[in-house]
Amino acid sequence: MEATSAAEATSGAAGTVAGSSGWQQALPLPGLRRLFACTPSRLAAFDCPRRYRFAYVDRPAPPKGAPWAHNTVGAITHLALHRWWSLPLAQRTPAAGGTLVARNWSTDGFRDGRQALDWRARTSRWVVDYLVGLDPSIEPVGVERTIAVRTGTLAFSGRADRIDDRDGALVVVDYKTGREPPTSDDARSSSALALYALATASMFRRDCHRVELHHLPSGVVARAEHSEASLARHVVRAEATAADIVTATDTLAAGAGPDEVFPPRPGPACSWCDYRRHCPEGQAASPERHPWDGLAP
Repeated sequence: MEATSAAEATSGAAGTVAGSSGWQQALPLPGLRRLFACTPSRLAAFDCPRRYRFAYVDRPAPPKGAPWAHNTVGAITHLALHRWWSLPLAQRTPAAGGTLVARNWSTDGFRDGRQALDWRARTSRWVVDYLVGLDPSIEPVGVERTIAVRTGTLAFSGRADRIDDRDGALVVVDYKTGREPPTSDDARSSSALALYALATASMFRRDCHRVELHHLPSGVVARAEHSEASLARHVVRAEATAADIVTATDTLAAGAGPDEVFPPRPGPACSWCDYRRHCPEGQAASPERHPWDGLAP
């Protein structure tokens, strides 16, 4: 779930507590600044402050560009895997996963109907092949589960693709459908996954240190095992980003110019920005892409 405004708060500020089984939900401290409500996508958007402003500060928000075909592939894959676990056990076959892809398919972002059909078939194969490796009788702890945790300055929430129980320890699983298989470094460096692990441990009051990226196109599973120290480092980075967002938002409210406090950070990634057409710097720094250009050859 996305928070609705940059300064939105959910409770009084809090102190973060680390317990023997990980970080625990903090208790409100009266009189201090309220917590910054955020999701992984909200924090990541501030990689380019102008993009953050377009998405979370400006109201009405500027219209986004056309939908991306690779986002359609990712969204339908997640939806099919979510609904597969909702089927009665006897119906949880790999073929049922492929059927769910076809039943929920969308043509958003594709060049034409032929390309959309080709990618529907390809995505169905990915899901079927992935499900062959799963035991449908082993129920996950959570599927598309909303989780949340508070730190010293954050009220963090997100939705985990899947939470598994592996020999008594919880594991956060994130599905990927991009061009390149992820690595263990990708899993370890993901702030979103680290915060999901933190939130999972807090909500279920059980150990959760392992995070995994499951890449359906290749079958690669990239794993990372967090320590308390590595989780703490991710929290510090997330809190620093939140502090920068709050400072920029407050400075804007005090009368500063929007481009002064939310400047663009142009680069090659601007090709894929939903707000590229509203950003001259981003257009100058990157070529325009077709909505289907993010698909693998």
